[in-house]
Amino acid sequence: MGDSFFQSVYLEGTPPWDIGRPQPDLARLVDAGAITGEVLDAGCGTGENALYAASLGLEVTGIDAAPAAIEVARRKADSRGIAVTFAVGDVLDLGAYAGGFDSIIDCGCFHVFDDTDRERYVRAAHLALRAHGRLFLMCFSDQVPGDSGPRRVSQAELRDAFRDGWRFDAITDARFEVTREEGSVHAWLAFLTRL
Repeated sequence: MGDSFFQSVYLEGTPPWDIGRPQPDLARLVDAGAITGEVLDAGCGTGENALYAASLGLEVTGIDAAPAAIEVARRKADSRGIAVTFAVGDVLDLGAYAGGFDSIIDCGCFHVFDDTDRERYVRAAHLALRAHGRLFLMCFSDQVPGDSGPRRVSQAELRDAFRDGWRFDAITDARFEVTREEGSVHAWLAFLTRL
């Protein structure tokens, strides 16, 4: 799925992953103080996770490849009076952000990439985090039935993708809330530390 696909999805209306509020599993991490320091929301969409973290005092930058999503995110930030930096950007090329973040939130970004782009993503996230920074990655799990929607990811695939330069702190069960009939789908929530 390329950048133009996501741009067109946002131009056509509200995608099923845009629930109008932060994903509850990520909001709980923010509430618990697990996500700290300067934060990057990678693939932020219309910004609900970034806005929530910023509303609790974190310094947050949200990037997404879809200009339409970033435009909506900026309008939300303005209307809510929340300071967040939103930028159109490529999460596979974070050189401009090298060493800029203590935490990265990925809520549904990693699972859209093929194997080659996954390797680029892992390198980019490593570059953007400071030493001992943390990545909080939520992706579709291999336990989701059927084949519609994003690529399913197994725990083994996660561990393999982040085998070099990372420490896995945990992989837990999570739920993606969606606007479709099913209401939510199974996800993995991985906690990683950059070495």
